[in-house]
Amino acid sequence: MAYTTLISAAELRALHDPLVLDCSFDLADTGAGERAYAAGHISGAFYLHLDRDLAGATTSADGRFYGRHPLPARETFAALMRRLGLRAGRQVVTCDRQGGMYAARAWWMLQWLGHAEVAVLDGAWDGDMTTALPAATPSTWQPSEPLVQQISAEALLTQLGRVRLIDARAGERFRGEIEPLDKAAGHIPGAANRFFKDNLGADGRFKPAAQLRAELQALATGNVVHQCGSGVTACHNLLAMAHAGLGLGVLYAGSWSEWSADPARPIAKG
Repeated sequence: MAYTTLISAAELRALHDPLVLDCSFDLADTGAGERAYAAGHISGAFYLHLDRDLAGATTSADGRFYGRHPLPARETFAALMRRLGLRAGRQVVTCDRQGGMYAARAWWMLQWLGHAEVAVLDGAWDGDMTTALPAATPSTWQPSEPLVQQISAEALLTQLGRVRLIDARAGERFRGEIEPLDKAAGHIPGAANRFFKDNLGADGRFKPAAQLRAELQALATGNVVHQCGSGVTACHNLLAMAHAGLGLGVLYAGSWSEWSADPARPIAKG
């Protein structure tokens, strides 16, 4: 059986030879996730760092800003997956210590490479931990047609008002009351707000699929584009919608960090 959205700790324990990717991270302390991994992780898990492994260069050679966590070159990420031993059909499990906040980004990126057998560990790992570093067996795997879609800032600008835009940031940032990270406060005109943490229950696990479907289906009509601050937590909403059976939607990876960096782009507040 292949898992393509969420997987429980019990289901992970029952798998034979999964590729486990620990994506733990902290935007305020970019070394915290790596230190936590070094202190103890799931046996066989490799560590992926948001800035180094799950994002690319933030600016182009001519100085254009792509956002705080733009996607890396697709082949760069594919080469990393080959080095870690990804094979066609091999189950990948992504995890973190932040409720799937960063694991969902890796989940989306594996789908972007055309690899369907990838799921996010739902909730905290409750098994044994190790400090031993795993040994990779590199493969010759090659990416295939993407299973997900993305959109550029330029294309999104031309489609404002014709696409349903969902912003995963906290409400106060969406409304423009505060902005601790990016150039300007507010949101892209026409966007609706779905804070990514609302996908989780009090136990830190994703809400049941039926509950997510009831909460999200009103947002999932038509062409749906997901964004957040820098294209990371938007993937949490993408995962929730996929788990609810509402499709995969489209990611605007540059998100608010890229959008707000250009004063010519429109901004809304409230």
